[in-house]
Amino acid sequence: MSCCGPTRRTVLGALGLAALLPFAGQAKNARAQHNPLVATDLEVVTITDTSVVLTWTTLAPDPAGRLIPVDADTQVRIGPADSPRIPAPVYADDRPTPFHYAEIDGLEPGRAYRFEAWSAGRRATPALSLTTSGPVAPEARGEFTTLLPPPGRRLRTIALANDVHYGEQVSGLIVGELPPGFRQDPGSAPYPEVMLAAMLDDLRRPDRAAERLLVAGDLTAEASEHEARAVRAHLDAWGSLGKDYLAVRGNHDRPHRGPEYARCAAAPAGHHDCWAEAFSPRQQLIEDEIGGLRVLGLDTSELDGAGGSIDRPQFDLLAERLGGDPDRPTLMFGHHPVTTESGLTNIAGPGFVLNGRDSAELQALYTRCPGVFLHHSGHTHRNRRTRPDAHCAVEFLEVAAIKEYPGGYSLLRLYEGGYMVNFYKTRTEGARRWSALTRGEYFGLLPDYAFGTCADRNHVVLRDFSGLT
Repeated sequence: MSCCGPTRRTVLGALGLAALLPFAGQAKNARAQHNPLVATDLEVVTITDTSVVLTWTTLAPDPAGRLIPVDADTQVRIGPADSPRIPAPVYADDRPTPFHYAEIDGLEPGRAYRFEAWSAGRRATPALSLTTSGPVAPEARGEFTTLLPPPGRRLRTIALANDVHYGEQVSGLIVGELPPGFRQDPGSAPYPEVMLAAMLDDLRRPDRAAERLLVAGDLTAEASEHEARAVRAHLDAWGSLGKDYLAVRGNHDRPHRGPEYARCAAAPAGHHDCWAEAFSPRQQLIEDEIGGLRVLGLDTSELDGAGGSIDRPQFDLLAERLGGDPDRPTLMFGHHPVTTESGLTNIAGPGFVLNGRDSAELQALYTRCPGVFLHHSGHTHRNRRTRPDAHCAVEFLEVAAIKEYPGGYSLLRLYEGGYMVNFYKTRTEGARRWSALTRGEYFGLLPDYAFGTCADRNHVVLRDFSGLT
């Protein structure tokens, strides 16, 4: 990241802990000669009521002893956990790849299953990561339980995403050139474009079928005129702004100083705002309505810096909108996380989230407006649910970045009796390759920080949405 990415403290304190896990060489297809293959980095990414998504990587040492990706087949065996029989083959793909992605459908809701993932005769195992090798992790136990969906009809599906960083060329930097960052191979398309295209391709497929996309900030790396216009063009090729997708700005999309920004709209203190010309003015509330569901997007970016705030005119308009119909089901999204827990647990500390005064006022507003049920944020590049500080029945959900490991988005599926949240990795070959490579960010610590628990990624909340269409 650049000036406004995660800052210093926690990561620099952990530099000596681990460089053990991911490979750091070029992720090119190769076949190891006379060397054993390893199937590793097994992750149970997505668990819905009827499906599961597994990913893993196959590696082998090259002549110099470095682990590099190698091609292999993809196989999955699954069986009911209460059956004495061993898991049976349910998925097989002979197309060779180092980056394995298997989605199995047709499972029963609320049922426990045992599973095994295999490549080239080797069973895949989780990495030495607390997230996937702990005693309760499905990867370590070899068992998962499908979700029970909320009651009633499924009403619609909304995609939640953030942190494209269009224009960025090195992923994983914090201070200067440290820790070592990751670049695309020469001749390959820039990774923000690869990952954004993969997500947009996913969302139109029948098995995802997202009706709206909400992008919670950091669409650009540094909000240049080219970056803002280019990322807008990519999104417009997928759908229409305000109809198919909504976007709010993040700290990377803020106004900038410098001659390269001079052609863009003037902003306070000598800044120029290229984002405003492509999307919307600073601190503007974004509003939408979908079959009775109210969707409100907050611009929480500041003129300078990585932290978040909400200016008084935007706050007053938000209070007016929510107060005019406080019980109406409302989905909120904005770039900066809100809660104290988020401030204390992200790698950059409390100054990286919405400031304390605005957080307290926003959560107090939510207590008076019980229709607000979920607040989606980006910025921290991780999957995590955090507890509210006020007595409000609002889920505060952070979604991992599009642009790097784990590389994906969440689907919010609304039912008459509640909602289901599921995180999905993007699945094109280029996206799977880049996601596997960037597991090595922050000296191999990124998976434990960014992947989130199974419950962070996949869960059901019961609410009354019977009035929605």
